[in-house]
Amino acid sequence: MTTTTSSLPATRSASNRAIDLLARLAPALFLVLLMVLFTTLAPRFLSTINLFNVLRQVSIYGILGVGMTFVILTRGIDLSVGALAAFTGLVAAVVAKGAVDTRLVLPWGGASWPWAALAAIAAGGLSGLLQGLIVSRLSVPSFVVTLGGMTVFRGLALIIGNGGPISGFSDSFGWWGRGMVGPVPAPVIAFLAVVVAAAIVLRSTPFGRAVYAVGSNPEAARLCGLDVNRVLTSVYVLTGLCAGLGGFILASRLNSAEAVAGTQYELNVIAAVVIGGTSLYGGAGGIVGTVIGTLLIGVLLNGLVILNVSPYVQQLLIGAIIVGAVVFDVSVKKQKR
Repeated sequence: MTTTTSSLPATRSASNRAIDLLARLAPALFLVLLMVLFTTLAPRFLSTINLFNVLRQVSIYGILGVGMTFVILTRGIDLSVGALAAFTGLVAAVVAKGAVDTRLVLPWGGASWPWAALAAIAAGGLSGLLQGLIVSRLSVPSFVVTLGGMTVFRGLALIIGNGGPISGFSDSFGWWGRGMVGPVPAPVIAFLAVVVAAAIVLRSTPFGRAVYAVGSNPEAARLCGLDVNRVLTSVYVLTGLCAGLGGFILASRLNSAEAVAGTQYELNVIAAVVIGGTSLYGGAGGIVGTVIGTLLIGVLLNGLVILNVSPYVQQLLIGAIIVGAVVFDVSVKKQKR
């Protein structure tokens, strides 16, 4: 009788380990299967040119996804990242050009790309700070705050550009979106740098551990002495900083900044993070999973374009994948319990 009873926890433990392993490996396995499928249907999918094109396309999603990972780890959501990328891209454009027609003229004229990039990142950080303070200090649900933020930032972008684009930047500005470092596109280098920095912060610093603690159990984290409000505010600042960098690179890549840029980016970014294994219930996930999820979204979209699948069907598939990922996450948690 004792042997039978004592074997139950061991059986449950083995089952939980198997479920955890499946949850961690599922995105990578799905990515490999997708690549095999698209290579079989369209052999040119696996060409070096196309693979680097995929990496260039997903780099901005990936940068935004890194910031989104921190937010979702704390049980939040940020629906404003696409609009914020458009707004910060226009901020960078105004600083680089020094004027918008005759309506807005900066007294010091146009500035070089470092100042334009810093302006975009600072604007994103301040926007994230404002949203984070509303979420943490006023206890307003992040969904509501960032949904409103999405409209506000899109409106600010329309005001800055007067509904039109700002284009025609210097070669040094455009290099960050279209340049190369050897065979590697410059946006991919920026994406990798953000990934490495975020992974170190999340896994090797007290702040990273605090993010996981707050996401796992905010009340327990508060009782342990953590400043939960500060942690919550900080993750929205990080998302804003990432959106600012993404907006600058997006404007650089397109050689144009406009209010409609970044439309539907929030859908792809959230999909990448959730597919990568970051739980919408908080406290579980990481940057590596987000990278895999970002690549998966990029491969899926690129493969569907190569196969001439309708853009409407693409959106349908991404929505279905998000729902499927959430259902899988809920199922895993039920199995553990």
